[in-house]
Amino acid sequence: MTHTVPLPSRPLRIATAQACPEPGDIVANTATAAAMVRESAEHSGAQVVVFPEKFLTGYEPDLIRADPERRAVQAGGDERLDPLLTACRDTGTVAIVGTAVHDAGELTVSALVLDSDGTWTARYDKQMLFRTERDVYRPGDHGLSLDIDDWRLGLGVCYDSGFPEHARAAALDGCHAYVVGALFSVGNGYHESRMWFPARAFDNTMYTVLSNHVGSTGGWAACGSSAVWDPTGRLVTEAGPDGRELLVADLDPDCLSRARTAHSMLDDLRDPTLEPRKRIPMSPLPSGR
Repeated sequence: MTHTVPLPSRPLRIATAQACPEPGDIVANTATAAAMVRESAEHSGAQVVVFPEKFLTGYEPDLIRADPERRAVQAGGDERLDPLLTACRDTGTVAIVGTAVHDAGELTVSALVLDSDGTWTARYDKQMLFRTERDVYRPGDHGLSLDIDDWRLGLGVCYDSGFPEHARAAALDGCHAYVVGALFSVGNGYHESRMWFPARAFDNTMYTVLSNHVGSTGGWAACGSSAVWDPTGRLVTEAGPDGRELLVADLDPDCLSRARTAHSMLDDLRDPTLEPRKRIPMSPLPSGR
């Protein structure tokens, strides 16, 4: 359970990157991501940089499905990622970057974990696919937690964050923050994200971090507004609704400790499933009311 994982001893500086990708152009989008990693390291000293969902490919499901060899990142290694891997190595930065991945004839919506030594270390595949994605992509079959120094980060991709169980699984694995690349659109997307992320933060007394798209991708107009919330659900910082931007925040172990002392839901949770339940039939209500 969570109390077996020590709290971090020092802050973690994290950046959320928002920019508009080129449709299906992995080379161009990798160059943008590499430049933003370098910019973040130079100007803010961020240790982790998070990019939106499918940033390396653009959202673009039709384009990706039509030519997965060219328009998706190839599992097991893809030389088009080399500039971003080099930027991570040169700056000592971890990048968590969204992309479509082509793996053994199947496509996934994934978050790639690129380590500070310039290696592609891990891949998380989105578990909760949106209804328009299910004919194109295979869902992931496991969650993923990253240990970076003494911080543990749980990964999600967009629609994952709409399910309380997904963030709770990360919290029960000892995560101190829930980190999500997403595509929230103009219209209902801002409202959804401002309900989901503070709730995931407060319910699990952990930081939540959102990197969102700006501009248009895959037919969606994105609403930007990447943001970080503290472990009580309060907004720490928020980017603008459009335009390229690097948003930087320090995840503070003292804030985490205070939140978990004041709000002990994780330690007090007896059974994550809360089963069994009883169901009681009631008498029919009088008619005419």
